[in-house]
Amino acid sequence: MKEFLIQNFGSNIVTQYLACFIVSMVPLVELRGAIPIAQAFKVLNPEFNMVFAYCIIAIGNMIPVPIIFFFARRVLEWGKDKKVIGGFFTFCLEKGRKGGLKLQEKAGRGLYFALFLFVGIPLPGTGAWTGTLAASLLDMDFKKSVLAVVCGVALAGVIMGVLSFLIANGIVAAA
Repeated sequence: MKEFLIQNFGSNIVTQYLACFIVSMVPLVELRGAIPIAQAFKVLNPEFNMVFAYCIIAIGNMIPVPIIFFFARRVLEWGKDKKVIGGFFTFCLEKGRKGGLKLQEKAGRGLYFALFLFVGIPLPGTGAWTGTLAASLLDMDFKKSVLAVVCGVALAGVIMGVLSFLIANGIVAAA
């Protein structure tokens, strides 16, 4: 990985921050992938500021949230009948619905807290994209949903930051 990062990003710190920002907006990867990349840049370049990187990664992870909340369901509903994209769009709708129903079933009245935990626990498929899509499909309140997702992103960022730091410094052996 070190060679890949050096070849593609060199020591240009602006490019490194930009790479972290862009990776944080990618579905499924999001903040969970961007923070370990930022930690790798920090190891390669001591001038790389992890606090600044964390802030731009969190912002990058949150940029798609309003778009997903207001438009993703409409686009997915429109595209589920189309030949080429129908299967993928149906998969996304079903994943969002199942995640939302599971969340609603387990949470009851604590739905927004459950959304916060769903986004905050850094497991595959539980990030801001999926959480926001689930909130949209469940017709949850936009402001409360965004607050839950923002707090979840912050929690996931802290968890991933600590784990990345521990692994990068050899405190925890990577399995």
